Amino acid sequence: PFIPPPIDGLGNAGGFQMEVEDKGNAGYQALQQAADLLVAEAAAQPGLSRPNSLFRASTPQLFIDVDRVQVKAKNVPLSSVFSTLQAYLGSAYVNDFNMDGRTYQVRIQADAKFRATKQDILDLQVRSLDGNAIPMGTLINITEEFGPSVIRRYQMYPSASINGSAGADMSSGEALNLMEQLATQTLPDQFGFEWTGLSYQEKAAGGQAVILALAIVAVFLVLAAQYESWTMPAAVIAVVPLSALGVVTILTARGADANVYTQIGIVLLIALASKNAILIVEFAAEKRKEGMSITESAVEAARLRFRAILMTAFSSILGFLPLLIASGAGAASRQAVGNAVVGGMVAATAFSLLLVPSFFVIFRRLGELGKKPDNDLETAGNLDSTTPPTDEALASDSEQTSAASVPDATEEVTEESEASTEAANDTDSNDTETSPADEDDSTAQ
Repeated sequence: PFIPPPIDGLGNAGGFQMEVEDKGNAGYQALQQAADLLVAEAAAQPGLSRPNSLFRASTPQLFIDVDRVQVKAKNVPLSSVFSTLQAYLGSAYVNDFNMDGRTYQVRIQADAKFRATKQDILDLQVRSLDGNAIPMGTLINITEEFGPSVIRRYQMYPSASINGSAGADMSSGEALNLMEQLATQTLPDQFGFEWTGLSYQEKAAGGQAVILALAIVAVFLVLAAQYESWTMPAAVIAVVPLSALGVVTILTARGADANVYTQIGIVLLIALASKNAILIVEFAAEKRKEGMSITESAVEAARLRFRAILMTAFSSILGFLPLLIASGAGAASRQAVGNAVVGGMVAATAFSLLLVPSFFVIFRRLGELGKKPDNDLETAGNLDSTTPPTDEALASDSEQTSAASVPDATEEVTEESEASTEAANDTDSNDTETSPADEDDSTAQ
């Protein structure tokens, strides 16, 4: 049975195609020897199936050497020599004609029995400018040689194609790696190799992990610039690897492969999965600024954005559903993209609602580790104002009260002394004042 192609719908069978290149101009015979040696080494490997090469450098050929001196001496146009050889041995276009509403071409060619041997070519005749028929044997020399029936060139080098496929217990990628190892060990220094066809596309698609990593980094940096934080975007990006579980699940359930189109769908899935997580993280950050705790902010954000996440998720899934059930020409590529997007969005929606609040709590606490938020400082000030006074505080207050009462007592004593002094002065003044009768009495005495 034939092995299916790497991408369903492209070709009827799979396998690899390698081009062995003659970079040192060693010749066609050396190129065939190198290709046959590599095919023999590949055939000895149990993981490779039916390696072969159609390149043959020893095909019998007839080489026609035109004697241009004789052609000029016999007054024969050189173009007539080549056109005669082409018309008899190959074919030549004459004109078109119409029949039954269709257009047909008229081509001339010698019958097979008149071009089967070398003598048949020598018996051909060509017309000179004088109108004479000149035998072709007087103008050309024919020699028998061996050479390639078809000369192939790849990247401007003479090349030989080697075809094969992976065994039952080996994947196509492992088969390509094994062939590369064999080619490196077997081919001489003046020969090289390259992949072509779907094998080249498969090797090029193997490096798409770098593109996926760059897409994730780009989303992370954009979110980091938006939130001005390195930890909050991590809560958003953490859901992207979990959404890949949905892609793996749907590919396994449908028996599909992860090809180039699937990887394109995964790149698109990075943005769609991040969109759902952003809805929760942004609202949780706003609630945190309003003074709520980290856990309460995450729970409240998940409650508020539950309906919005479901609406955007269902709209995206229903929008990509026609790709998942596509049919007709090019359906394989559309289904590959649909598998990645639909399966990934289902998983991303579930994991966003369940795990993104937890991711926010974890990474927010890591971001606030080592620093005290402003609302905590205000809370601490309020707690200090409402705390009951301790014994030391009471003792300090009593000392301040006693120290304040001493001046008050001194002022009272001073006021009393001043009052008594004034009273004494009043008494003395009263004693010194006498009436005129008393003065007369004193005088009489």
